[in-house]
Amino acid sequence: MTWDIFCAVVDNYGDIGITWRLSRQLADEHGIAVRLWVDDLAAFRRIRPEIDPDRAIQHLAGVEIRRWTTPLPDVEPGELVIEALACDLPEDFIARMAARRPSPVWLNLEYLSAEDWVEGVHGLPSPHPRLPLTKYFFMPGYTPATGGLPRERGLTARRQSFQADAEARAAFWAGLGLPGEDPETPRVSLFCYDNAALPGLLDAWAAGPRPIRLLVPEGKALPVIARHLGLAAPMPAGANWHRDALSLHVLPMLDQDAYDRLLWACDLNFVRGEDSFARAQWAARPLVWQAYRQNEEAHLAKLDAFLARLRAHADETGAADAADLAAGFWRAWNRESPACATLWPSFSAALPALAGLMESWRARLEKQPDLATNLLNFYRKLLK
Repeated sequence: MTWDIFCAVVDNYGDIGITWRLSRQLADEHGIAVRLWVDDLAAFRRIRPEIDPDRAIQHLAGVEIRRWTTPLPDVEPGELVIEALACDLPEDFIARMAARRPSPVWLNLEYLSAEDWVEGVHGLPSPHPRLPLTKYFFMPGYTPATGGLPRERGLTARRQSFQADAEARAAFWAGLGLPGEDPETPRVSLFCYDNAALPGLLDAWAAGPRPIRLLVPEGKALPVIARHLGLAAPMPAGANWHRDALSLHVLPMLDQDAYDRLLWACDLNFVRGEDSFARAQWAARPLVWQAYRQNEEAHLAKLDAFLARLRAHADETGAADAADLAAGFWRAWNRESPACATLWPSFSAALPALAGLMESWRARLEKQPDLATNLLNFYRKLLK
């Protein structure tokens, strides 16, 4: 069985991060021959250094990776075709799908959302206006009535093993050129879009009563930091900067497995978009999410929908106060408000309670089938 997954890279790493994790899991855990079509292999290489951007066809972790070109090579579509995250399939490939017998199952894998409407759209058919094809909406989400979240087998066990292994963590930090852990110095990872609230937060961290070690992977935060520090250019990977209570370290762009370990090892993770947001939830550490900006502030509705689900869970687990503090800080961060700096002391004081909340949230999500399993079950259901 062959599945085709198409990925158009829009936001550098999120789209390819999601589709690569899914492709690798389908091949590894379900024995599916996956062809992953990617229009920007250079971006792919940043999270998987083994990728050669100049090769039209290559194989990695059991997945066939194809460069998405125009026109597309003349290949027969697989039994299932996924257009991932709002990309559009090439018209010539759709024509081949219509000519194939039996016709492939065609899925539109949408972005993750906690909004209520997702349940109503998940699985809905959309007949093609001209061809004998039907596309189905597949909606990742947080309830059993959605497509679920990406989660490979054994993820929690690997996380717990790493977090319990002081030598493994020490080796990880040493590999990044960082000192060993200090219980008096929390570690904060910062992966975000450019954010006008960041300069004030840097100042609050520097002026705070407790030291903070800030770990910033290469990305969109660095130009904001450089402007605030009066630097002519963003600091390169490996650079360090210190002021009062704040120690800032610039990390290289990490591959996906190393980024997971960073999330597992930090006391607080700032994440963005979708892929890092999902991984931070599986890391079960306190987090701050910056949603991908959308027109007319539609991303704030996504933010509020997730916070409402987390608050409902907090009501059940006795962590409502911590959830409310998190919600206030998340909203200020997404509105790029200077209030982040003034909210920081109360938010940081709630981190121990938030750690417990995120662990119980992770356990709740893990009771549901993962995205890859739900995809396979949906495919089999349509074949009956």
